[in-house]
Amino acid sequence: MWSELTKAIAHINLPADWLGIRVVKDTSAHHSVRDGLPQRNGKSVTTGAMLEVMVDGCIGYAATNSLQLTSLQNAAKKAYQQAITAKQWWIHPFQARSERPKVVGEYVSPFVEPLNSLSAGEINHLLVRICQSLKVSEQIVKTTAGANTGERETWFVSSNGSEVYQKFLFLSTHYGAIAQDGAIVQQRTNNGWEANYFQGGMELLQPENLWQRVQRIGEEAVELLTAEECPTTRTNLVLAPDQMMLQIHESVGHPLELDRILGDERNYAGGSFVNKSDFGVLVYGSPLMNITFDPTVSGESASYGYDDTGAVATREYLIKEGLLLRGLGSLESQKRAGVPGVACARACSWNRPAIDRMANLNLEPGKASFEEIIADIEHGVYMESNRSWSIDDRRYKFQFGCEYAKLIENGKLTKTLRNPNYRATTPEFWHSLTKVGNSSTWEMYGTPYCGKGEPNQAIWVGHGSPVCQFANVEVFGGGA
Repeated sequence: MWSELTKAIAHINLPADWLGIRVVKDTSAHHSVRDGLPQRNGKSVTTGAMLEVMVDGCIGYAATNSLQLTSLQNAAKKAYQQAITAKQWWIHPFQARSERPKVVGEYVSPFVEPLNSLSAGEINHLLVRICQSLKVSEQIVKTTAGANTGERETWFVSSNGSEVYQKFLFLSTHYGAIAQDGAIVQQRTNNGWEANYFQGGMELLQPENLWQRVQRIGEEAVELLTAEECPTTRTNLVLAPDQMMLQIHESVGHPLELDRILGDERNYAGGSFVNKSDFGVLVYGSPLMNITFDPTVSGESASYGYDDTGAVATREYLIKEGLLLRGLGSLESQKRAGVPGVACARACSWNRPAIDRMANLNLEPGKASFEEIIADIEHGVYMESNRSWSIDDRRYKFQFGCEYAKLIENGKLTKTLRNPNYRATTPEFWHSLTKVGNSSTWEMYGTPYCGKGEPNQAIWVGHGSPVCQFANVEVFGGGA
């Protein structure tokens, strides 16, 4: 591949300041089972290239699904013409030296067992068995199980000598059960919809606690049928890491994206309550709030060595001791906004340009054990696994629902609660953070479904968090 791309760079003769070629090969397989019956077994492979050309401070893009030299040359010409045409409307002049520096390196996902070590039949057999094990009662009316694998290879070369190779291996699993008793219907899944999305090999398909977890999911679905409704009150709220994933994603990740703050996403995905002038000044949350952009965590779904423009990815604090420091913005967004950012220009495919995306966004552990977090709570609610979410287009006011909850009374988990929900504003909520769990409570999850951009790009992100306690939060049940 390198020889073909180097040849293409040498033979594309355009009066451009900079030229980049990003080749992507994606291989994915999908398996799903419902009520013990296979529903889907499919595999897809796509390959193509994105050509990026910088001319007089403007950037143009064009993609092709052919890696022949003539196809790459034609795409480069289209990108060049697009950049020339865009000059009359430019909003900021870019410089190749600062926005597209030379970089050479590689990154490969860690794994133990290759993704092809199990056949589709063997994967289906496991998923059928999971569905059968989820049906712990006749009150279980639906069971589902799924597994998806993905392999992505990328090659990035540029006219100023960049050469970056990255290979990503992904595996996600999902299973859940729906229980019914008359008009009461309850759902329980493994940490929320497809939240177990990681980098690695087939070893991720069968973790050590798989069958205990499957049994528990089925039992909790039935348990929820006779549980009390979550009370409507203001109280202490304790969130498990699988719900903190969604909380971090929606109320920290998206509002800190610099393209939103600059107004680029306002037409589709929305804007942000955060302003350019807030960086280095805004107290986003309590002193216990420490959020990092960390593409270095082994196995987390959005780990990488370089973003899709070649910028070197490093661990950085976005929020430290509650103070907002950095945004989620690429080199060009940083230049436009005058705000420090991170290496987060990412594209979902070869036929999409890289835009500002969150990647691994983690809440750093504190010092409290789970027992210490709930020990001094006279009354509160503990919630797990996201079920629903709603947040305004400025990422300010939100309302989230969870699958499963427990009442906290006098420092102990007591009754099971169903239909637990909570609502707040983003600043109010993060300022109410009163305890952060230690590393023994820290867990990471991911999702392949974070969407933004026009045309749309659905991309994978990862979020890690400990168990957290928030004070004086409005919680309510399904009837409220």
